[in-house]
Amino acid sequence: MLIQLAEDLPAYFYDVFVTRFDFWLVFGIGAQLVFGSRFILQWIASERAGRSVMPLSFWFLSILGGLMTLVYGFVRREPVIIIGQGLSTVIYLRNLALIFRERRRRAAP
Repeated sequence: MLIQLAEDLPAYFYDVFVTRFDFWLVFGIGAQLVFGSRFILQWIASERAGRSVMPLSFWFLSILGGLMTLVYGFVRREPVIIIGQGLSTVIYLRNLALIFRERRRRAAP
């Protein structure tokens, strides 16, 4: 079984990354890179601050990467991606709304 899996693995990766290679695969990978970069950004910001922080750009990258992944999900007709990213993007937008409301409240005299 394990030997068969090892033999089938190259064929699987060839099918996924070569046979199915098109614009939308590149777009989807780009979306994941944008989405994943938010964690690197958050890590760098936290290291610089010496504590855990969530920079505003984290939420913008979340929205951009989430929307890109959502588009990919619609194009590929992937209900799991559509549901996950659709809900997540609403949550990211709500977090930004809360952040901006807090900033306005602090700025008010």
